[in-house]
Amino acid sequence: MNKTTDTPANKTGKSNFKIAIIHYWLVGMRGGEKVLEELLELYPEADVYTHVIEPSKISEKINNRVVGTTFIGKLPKATKHYQKYLPLMPHALEQLDLREYDLIVSSESGPAKGVITSPDALHICYCHSPMRYLWDMTHQYTEHAGTLKKIIMQWLLHRLRLWDLASSSRVDHFIANSNFIARRIQKFYRRESLVIYPPVDISQYQTKEPPAKPEDFYLMVGQLVKYKNTDRAVRVFNKLGKRLIVIGAGEELNDLRTIADKNVELLGYQSDEMVKSHYKRCKALIFPGTEDFGMVPVEVMAAGRPVIALGRGGALDTVIDNITGITYEDDSDQGLESAILRFEAQFDQFNSNAIQTHAKTFDKAIFRERIRSFIEDKLSANQK
Repeated sequence: MNKTTDTPANKTGKSNFKIAIIHYWLVGMRGGEKVLEELLELYPEADVYTHVIEPSKISEKINNRVVGTTFIGKLPKATKHYQKYLPLMPHALEQLDLREYDLIVSSESGPAKGVITSPDALHICYCHSPMRYLWDMTHQYTEHAGTLKKIIMQWLLHRLRLWDLASSSRVDHFIANSNFIARRIQKFYRRESLVIYPPVDISQYQTKEPPAKPEDFYLMVGQLVKYKNTDRAVRVFNKLGKRLIVIGAGEELNDLRTIADKNVELLGYQSDEMVKSHYKRCKALIFPGTEDFGMVPVEVMAAGRPVIALGRGGALDTVIDNITGITYEDDSDQGLESAILRFEAQFDQFNSNAIQTHAKTFDKAIFRERIRSFIEDKLSANQK
């Protein structure tokens, strides 16, 4: 990037223009951290703040720009148990001194947007999701707690919900990572937002050679947590007897191993290269959960392979039914089974080149240009 012409400082005429990015927590490299990396490509001199950081699990690009954590990072075992400190995070955010910054970009999934800025600063929130445990998934998070713990949790979540709503008014402009999240922002915060899809490095999944002929296995990739419905996929593939490979670690791994038949392989965590290899060789990706956006389907499509996805959430923005994969409405074992059988009957109609062409619409270069244009427009308006 040409810093002489492209930085916000030069767009506004202010030579010492300062930017802060507030990211919820930095304990691994997932979708939110890929967004953060792209923001740092645009604004390499931005300062990054977060609640807690585990440097060994974060890229050098991000590590080099982290200038501070909230007091959450100083609490016992914060890198492992950060979510238990959720009730303290609103207070922690409000202790950050951001008076010297002209532009604040909050990266919100956990608490990040609740910072206090100077009156003249512009605050833009890139919202991966309003906090699920405060809003539409509250009952799912509390249903297995004991009576006393549930009472305490419900009271705390109520207080946090009030703060979360109040802090949304501190944001000047919202960006949503999908139409699904835009609807949730409107529902919970009563705010409009612009949809800008997260960045996917399409080039690393595509080669000059034509896509390889798929092998006879289906694939699931991701963290093994309840809402992703991995257990449903295992049950359905047990019944069908078809081969399923599951890549990912998480709280459900041991339980899944107890129910999986021999045709279902649970590989646990695997390297990026191993994941890419499976993307290119699989028959299709199985995606039976409701995700805020879901980068994995885009990555698989970039490799030329189709996706069988529940027709909810971010998948509606990424998977085109009967062109780049199959979407289905029935959120049940039977719904997934029917979708797999429909895919098998239509398998020959899916064109790898068409799938890859569609995936290119989510490339990181498009993300970078749309974010840059949006921020510059809002900065110009803010100076008037």
